[in-house]
Amino acid sequence: MAETRTENPGNRGSIGTAGTIVLWVLQALLAVVFVMAAVPKFLGDPTMVATFEAVGVGQWLRYVTGVVEIAGAIGLLVPRFTGPAALGLVGVMIGATVTNLLTAPPIAVVTVVLGALLALVAWRRWSSVRALLGR
Repeated sequence: MAETRTENPGNRGSIGTAGTIVLWVLQALLAVVFVMAAVPKFLGDPTMVATFEAVGVGQWLRYVTGVVEIAGAIGLLVPRFTGPAALGLVGVMIGATVTNLLTAPPIAVVTVVLGALLALVAWRRWSSVRALLGR
């Protein structure tokens, strides 16, 4: 059986069927991770409340972050929005990494890894970013 190749208009080269499947599995896993990260924020988990209290901006940021994480998780699963969602979540991970470095340094490793995986998705799905921008 011949391997089909998918051209990526974002000039990122082509990936085979296996690469496409791996990318979709990664996107789905990241979506689950971000839903699981958002739920405690909405439920007022004491750790989340304490973390956002330590940031000093207010608890409203906990809710905004939860909404952005849910929206990003959904976006990772919608082909048209995959690239922009991954890019937006990279921004969230940058903020989370800075926060974690100030409040719980060992956890920053997790946010850096998630950010790197999201950057990979954004890079591979760059054509969806360009399409949304009309370029």
